[in-house]
Amino acid sequence: MIAGTLSRYFGMRFLISVLGTFIGVVALAGMIDYVEMLRRGADWPQATPLLLAKISMLRIPQLTERIMPFSVLVGAMSCYLSLSRRLELVVARAAGVSAWQFVAPAMIVAVLLGAFATAIYNPISATLHERSKRLEAQMLGEAPSALQQSSNGFWVRQKTDDGAAIINAKSSREQGSELGNVTIFTFDTDGHFQLRIEAKSATLSPGYWLLQDARVYGSGTPPKDQESYKLNTNLTLAQVRESFATPETVPFWQLPAYIEMADRAGLAAAGYRLQYHELISRPFLLAAMVLLAASVSLRFFRFGGVQKMVLSGVGAGFLLFVLSKITEDMSKSELLSPIAAAWLPVLVGGLTGFVTLLYQEDG
Repeated sequence: MIAGTLSRYFGMRFLISVLGTFIGVVALAGMIDYVEMLRRGADWPQATPLLLAKISMLRIPQLTERIMPFSVLVGAMSCYLSLSRRLELVVARAAGVSAWQFVAPAMIVAVLLGAFATAIYNPISATLHERSKRLEAQMLGEAPSALQQSSNGFWVRQKTDDGAAIINAKSSREQGSELGNVTIFTFDTDGHFQLRIEAKSATLSPGYWLLQDARVYGSGTPPKDQESYKLNTNLTLAQVRESFATPETVPFWQLPAYIEMADRAGLAAAGYRLQYHELISRPFLLAAMVLLAASVSLRFFRFGGVQKMVLSGVGAGFLLFVLSKITEDMSKSELLSPIAAAWLPVLVGGLTGFVTLLYQEDG
C-alpha cells in the first residue's frame, strides 16, 4: 500500500512538472513565432496583427510537437531535483524504496503522454497547421505558400491517353489540390516534347487541371496567353495529396492510407513512413527521456554538483536531438530505413539512461 501511494505521488509530481514545462515552452514558442510572423508580414499588404496572431496560434501545436521530448527531459529533471531538495528522496530511500521505483511511475506517465500526443494531439496539430497554411495563402493571394520544400518545388509525373506530362509547382495548398507557380512539360505518346505551360495557379478538378493565367509555349510557334487552360489528367486528389502534402500536415491516423496509396501509385513515401514510425516510437522516446533525466538528477543536494548534473542532462538531450536529425536526413536520402531512423534515437537514449542509472545504483 505504501509503495502504491508513493508511486501515485511520484507520478503526479512528474506529470505536474512536465505539464508546467510544456506550457512554458508553448508560451515561449508562441512569442518567438509571432515575432517572426510580424517580421515576415511587414511587406504583406493584407496582413494585420490580429490575423498574424491567429496564424501563429494555429502553427504553435506543430512547433511544440518537435520539442515535446525535450520538455519531458527538463520536466523530469526538475521533478527529481525538487524531490531531492525537499529531502523526499532521502526519506523514500531510507524506507527502502529504490531508484527504479522512483523512475517507474514517471516512465508509465511518459508512455501515456506519448500515446496521447500520437493519437490525439498530432491529428489536431496537423489539422491546425493546414488551416494556418490556408489562412496565409488567402492573405497572400496567389503567392507561394510555406509548403515549399526546396528551391525546385514539388514534382509529379502523370500519363494519360494524350501522352505524358511533368508538373512542377513552387507551392501547394489544401494538401496539393491547389498549386501555385506551376510549370508543365507535355509529351506525346511517343515521348516527343509538345508544350511548355507556365501558369500562376492550378486547381485539380475531376479529370483535368484547371490552369489560371497560363502561357503556352510550343515548338516553332509564338507564346500564347490564355486566361484559363485545361490539362487532362488521370490523377485523383488522393494521389496528388500524396505527392505534394508534407508529412507534418497529415494526421497520424491517415498516414497508413497515404503510404499504401503511394506504393500503389509508384510514388516515393519515405517521408510518410518516417513520420509514421516516429509517431509510433514517441511514447518510448519520452520514456527514454525519463531514464536520461533520472540518470543525472537523482543525486542528493548535499553532495553538490547540481549545476553540472543539469548541464549534462541538457547536453545529453541536445546530442540525442542531433542524432534524430541526422537519422531523419539519412532516411529522407534513402541511406537508412525509416524504421531504423525512427527507433535508433529511442534505443540510444533509453540504453544510455538505463546503463548509467544501473551503474549508479547497483555498481
